[in-house]
Amino acid sequence: MSRTAGAALVSLLLACGTESPEPIGGDPTGGDSKGDDPGIVVTPQPPERLRTQVLETLPHDTNAFTQGFEISHGILYESTGLVGKSWVRALDITSGREVARVALPEPLFGEGITIADSSVWQVTWQNGVAIERDAATLKERRRVSYSGEGWGLCHQSGKDRLIMSDGSGTLTFRDPDTFERTGEVRVRSGGRPVTRLNELECVDELVYANVWQSDTILRIDSETGKVTGDIDASGLLEKSEQADADVLNGIAAIPGSDAFFVTGKLWPKTFRVRFVPR
Repeated sequence: MSRTAGAALVSLLLACGTESPEPIGGDPTGGDSKGDDPGIVVTPQPPERLRTQVLETLPHDTNAFTQGFEISHGILYESTGLVGKSWVRALDITSGREVARVALPEPLFGEGITIADSSVWQVTWQNGVAIERDAATLKERRRVSYSGEGWGLCHQSGKDRLIMSDGSGTLTFRDPDTFERTGEVRVRSGGRPVTRLNELECVDELVYANVWQSDTILRIDSETGKVTGDIDASGLLEKSEQADADVLNGIAAIPGSDAFFVTGKLWPKTFRVRFVPR
């Protein structure tokens, strides 16, 4: 991001007024039996241990109960939750201008969003409704129904599919045109299941997932469900800022770089970071 773009985003965000895993169960050895000899146990490779390296600190709207965070074609999209306080907005990063904002009517509780071509898809928590919007205006195009809860959402452009979380350890694949379910993968770390997967960000074959109620972000192989990276994002906020803030939730890959924006629900700051070895 250029200094001009960063400054514009700072100005806009100033003017705009939206988790550790469950104890991991499964095989107590952390391994999988393989071959004909039941005595042979192969221990899965543990994930790479990473942390956040802060490159820049920006303001964030403390009224935003952030559920979705994504950048596409120079626009930063953000969605928020809570009934009566859920909305989606689009920010032009270059000019620093809010180009669109729409509110969700009650009783909808907004959750994750993603961009697929000219559409923004948005899920809702327990309403069983996904909303397709025009990416330029955020105007609603249609609604479709799905079973279960909606938490996070991202678009894997290389495979042209949506990936959705529901607070469990399963990621569901969906068709970006119909929102129909097309498959799923169960996520495991070191051979053990994880849970509470929340806001998602797709980057090529990888999925980055916030773990609800923690400072952990998991890097997941979308084909196997294997956690390849365990990112410690703790310590981003000062202790004085934590009292009025909620949990970490918001990952947006910055195109053309290896950096990300991360933020949280009701956080006063957004951070531009890299994920580096601990």
